Amino acid sequence: MTIKYTPDHEWLKLDGDTAIVGITHHAQDALGDVVFVDLPEVGKSYAQKDAAGVVESVKAAADVYMPVSGEVIEVNEALRADPALANTDPLGAGWFFKVKLSDASQLDALMDETSYTSFSDSH
Repeated sequence: MTIKYTPDHEWLKLDGDTAIVGITHHAQDALGDVVFVDLPEVGKSYAQKDAAGVVESVKAAADVYMPVSGEVIEVNEALRADPALANTDPLGAGWFFKVKLSDASQLDALMDETSYTSFSDSH
């Protein structure tokens, strides 16, 4: 399964024409203990880089941006019930939403793990 990263510290795991989206270890570490998430509406379409949700921690609140254009097809209700999953398992059980891609060519501009690690280490 291909994983891509954004400069805004979101990740997406590709599965055909859909992707699972969440925040990276770097993002959750910078935020601290996550206490609330506002997830996007299922069935709503977003453009790439639109704010699609909010994550709030004891330190700050931050937007979660849409890494690619598409329609939200599912949200992680378990994360809504237990926002700490974004801290304890950000690349697994702490995922935020699934999106059906509307323009797969946008993936080309996203970073692979090696590029993202270099990027996040310098930011």
